[in-house]
Amino acid sequence: MYRFLLTPRWWGINVFAVLAIPLCIFMGSWQLSRFEDRVQSHQQQEDRSARAKAAAARPLERLLPVDTVTSGRQASARGRYDTAHQLLVPARTLKDKHGERQGFYVLDLLRTDGGKALPVVRGWLPGDAGAKADTAKVPAPPKGEVTVTGALQASENQGTDGVQAGGGLPRGQLGMISAASLVNIVPYEVYDAWITQTDPQSPLRAVPPAAAEGSGLDLKAFQNLGYTGEWFVFAGFVVFMWFRLFRRDAEAAKDAALGIVPEGEGGDDDGRGGVGVAVAASVSGGADRGDGRGAGPGAGRGEEQGEATRAGQA
Repeated sequence: MYRFLLTPRWWGINVFAVLAIPLCIFMGSWQLSRFEDRVQSHQQQEDRSARAKAAAARPLERLLPVDTVTSGRQASARGRYDTAHQLLVPARTLKDKHGERQGFYVLDLLRTDGGKALPVVRGWLPGDAGAKADTAKVPAPPKGEVTVTGALQASENQGTDGVQAGGGLPRGQLGMISAASLVNIVPYEVYDAWITQTDPQSPLRAVPPAAAEGSGLDLKAFQNLGYTGEWFVFAGFVVFMWFRLFRRDAEAAKDAALGIVPEGEGGDDDGRGGVGVAVAASVSGGADRGDGRGAGPGAGRGEEQGEATRAGQA
């Protein structure tokens, strides 16, 4: 009954199922492991951030370049603020006990003793960076040589929340905190990193450090979880289709063994069976007629001879 499994068609179906099911299970397991790694790295990042807040600040040069280990660590740098290039970073959201509030960052460049400048986010203010009433509240940066301490952050990119990479901002505003965006604004080199000040001047509010890219429970992490479900669904679909095809062909083989032919498959392919049925029907139809007129031309001549005989007798 199951000899159909040895046909070339079923060889192809079986090979596809044998290859597709393990592949789907492997890809689903891999995506699940990616999600678990992100969860673990998120927990590690939170632990590092908690330790970094309590740990003593280290010199900036010892923490560069910024990676998942040094991101959020307390860094210190010494230098002078460039008061001629104070910048505002608009449309930045800060979460507090009252919820999310829209405002802007206040960013200044610290000219370090090493020659390069370090972008320093001195704090956050609510309001619009383009409104004079809101920008009038920004305090001037300290004068003279200062030591700045804050959480170290990697340069922002187009995928960072709040970034305005399209340009078109007014003079004195910056859409993305990065060395690449500052290279055409200031005439000196800038570190490929920035810090958010821990103790800002009033009325500025401290900006909490963000998790390192790829280490938090962001949209990409939940995409990995969604892909996990998709791959396992694909594996189940392959199994479902294999059993459905198998059941259909098994039922067809069972019907053939019992002599049950599906409707429409009893006649010859060239239509001769249909012609024979039509001829037989016409013959039987003529025989069933009792008046003899259905027998053709011979029946007509017999009627004429009978009428002539009756006339002679009369």
